[in-house]
Amino acid sequence: MRNALVIKKKIKNFDKRISVDGDKSLSIRWVLFSSLSDGISIGKNLLLSEDVMAAIKAVKKLGIKVILKKNVCKVYGKGINGFKYKKKLKINAQNSGTLGRLILGLLINSPYTIKIIGDKSLSKRDFKRIADPLRKFGAKIKLNKNKNLPLFITGSKNLRPCIYTENKGSAQCKSAVIFAGMRTDGTTIIKAKKSRNHTELLSQFLKLPITVKENKNYDLIKVNKVKKIKKLNYLIPADISSSAFFIILTVLNKNSKLVIKNVNINQSRIGIITILRKMGVNIKFLNQSIYKGEKKADIEVKSPKELKAIKCPSKLNSGAIDEFLVIFLAAAKAKGISSFKNLSELNQKESPRLNWGEIILNKMGVKTIKTKNSLKIYGKPNLEINKKIVIKNYLKDHRVFMTSVIAALSFGGEWKIYDKDSINTSFPSFLKIIKNLSK
Repeated sequence: MRNALVIKKKIKNFDKRISVDGDKSLSIRWVLFSSLSDGISIGKNLLLSEDVMAAIKAVKKLGIKVILKKNVCKVYGKGINGFKYKKKLKINAQNSGTLGRLILGLLINSPYTIKIIGDKSLSKRDFKRIADPLRKFGAKIKLNKNKNLPLFITGSKNLRPCIYTENKGSAQCKSAVIFAGMRTDGTTIIKAKKSRNHTELLSQFLKLPITVKENKNYDLIKVNKVKKIKKLNYLIPADISSSAFFIILTVLNKNSKLVIKNVNINQSRIGIITILRKMGVNIKFLNQSIYKGEKKADIEVKSPKELKAIKCPSKLNSGAIDEFLVIFLAAAKAKGISSFKNLSELNQKESPRLNWGEIILNKMGVKTIKTKNSLKIYGKPNLEINKKIVIKNYLKDHRVFMTSVIAALSFGGEWKIYDKDSINTSFPSFLKIIKNLSK
């Protein structure tokens, strides 16, 4: 019970301005890029989560000095070839798929075998999808049960460029191959389905020999060997994925308004905004600007009088892949039947999230029809919950926990949600911000 959260009351309407934690994807990428740079890089508003701390510990194990005070971090880069590879080195990616996959691209030329491990959840996720392209460079990779962690990688002194087609929309796999290409003579060519492009934008800001040609359904990326990376001082903007929970909380509560300050609104990340606008939600971007290649803005959202059901276009999936659990809550209150398809990738996350989306909605009394990769949600605009609901055994997936909290505060009932410490992996201040909105 000590690690369970009990919620018995709905939240009252609110009109607030808030700040959320720094973007996790950018925080981890900043740590990795800075570890390869020449000189001292300073990062501010770094997300102080377990995933980001795992990235810091990883580069420290590779011989990089890091000093962290509050949310200001200094990384003492030693150059593109500055890592110290040691025998019998073990790196723990904990719960972070981003770190677990991206770090492999940095280890592609290690002369020694390095072991990558993770927590129970990460150890169930598919690493064959990144092992296969990295083997094309010449690395030797051994997986547990053919696709899972623990993983053993041995680099090569004679790396060769590869041609790689990424067709799942995985920014993690794409980014790992980009990092590997940075260490390889010749031109690595990547044909990638649209997905998050933080790695490409940072590379272009740093003026690295990486080009991106955008096509309608995919990007063509060419990567050449990098000789030098300049230091990267960075003020991390707020995380759109973390902001999503408060956006939906506002949407589901009548007469509410919220402004979230200084949020990263990268075009590859704002699928939730497009989806909610199609459902009739008034969302505005205020004070827009470009910061080191990334778009940012204040996000203003107002609760609508009515939510419309949506037949969600699959082209929006990659831009909302981490937000679908909480988007499903909006569909639960919409008028009509909402449908979401081609979402098998959701079950490749920290937990089988498509399955958990249905579990949560069914516990709430919402009818659903699920297939292996799709979900239909029969909306109930006047949904009020008057029963006890228990959420547990979800592999400590932080998004399952936070989605359940938003559901409890929005629809009522008495909820007992276990493993509240799961938020430490990505959003430690989540409950503190909830408390502020409840005042």
